[in-house]
Amino acid sequence: MSAPLRVVVADDQALVRTGFRLILMADGIEVVAEAADGEEAVEAVARTRPDVVLMDIRMPELDGLEATRRILTGAPEEPRVIMLTTFDLDDLVYAALAAGAGGFLLKDVTPEHLVAAVRLVRTGDALLAPAITRRLVERYAHTAAAPAPDSPPHRDLEALTPRELDVLRLLAQGLSNAELAERLFLSETTVKTHVGRILAKLRLRDRVQAVVTAYETGLVSPKTAG
Repeated sequence: MSAPLRVVVADDQALVRTGFRLILMADGIEVVAEAADGEEAVEAVARTRPDVVLMDIRMPELDGLEATRRILTGAPEEPRVIMLTTFDLDDLVYAALAAGAGGFLLKDVTPEHLVAAVRLVRTGDALLAPAITRRLVERYAHTAAAPAPDSPPHRDLEALTPRELDVLRLLAQGLSNAELAERLFLSETTVKTHVGRILAKLRLRDRVQAVVTAYETGLVSPKTAG
C-alpha cells in the first residue's frame, strides 16, 4: 500500500484552511500542517516535507510568491506548489508559475476538482489546461517584473534540436500531446519523449514552465501564438 499523499495548506483565512483540510482528509489525503502566512508556510514545509503545498498567493508578512521561491530554492526534495487565488488571472500568478509553481486554482474550486488537482500535480503534471496557460502567459509575459538577482540564468534554447524547438513552439500555443502528434505527424509516445527531453535540457519542472520559457526567450510571442 502506497504512503498517503501529504499536503500543507497555506492561507490567511482560517475558514479556507479548514474547508480544504476537511475536503482533502475525506479523500484520504493527509494535511500535515497549516500556515496563516508565507513565513509559516516556509517553516511548515521545511519541517514536514510534504508532497504538495496549497499556497494562497496573497498573504500577510510574506506573500505566497516569495514563499514559493524560498520553498523551491535548493530544497533536496521539492514539493509541488499549487497557487490559490480569488481572481482569475491574478497579476501575481504568472510570476508564481515562473518561480516554479505547478499551477493555480481559484478558491471557489469544487471539492472534486481540488482533490483531482492535488493528485495530478503530485505526479509531476502541470495543473493548468493548455489554453489557460497560454492566456495567462500572453497577458503577463511581457509585463512581468525582471527576474530576481539570484534567479537562474536564461535557459539556452541552443541546447534543443530543431524538432524539439518545433515541439516547444506548438506546446507554447496550447496544444495537447495528441494535437502535437497530429500536427507533427508523430506518435504520442514520441511527442512525450520530445517533451521530456525539452524539460530535461532546459532544467524545467513541467509544461507550464516550458510555456513560460518559450515566451520569455522570445521563441513565441502573443502575436505568433494566436
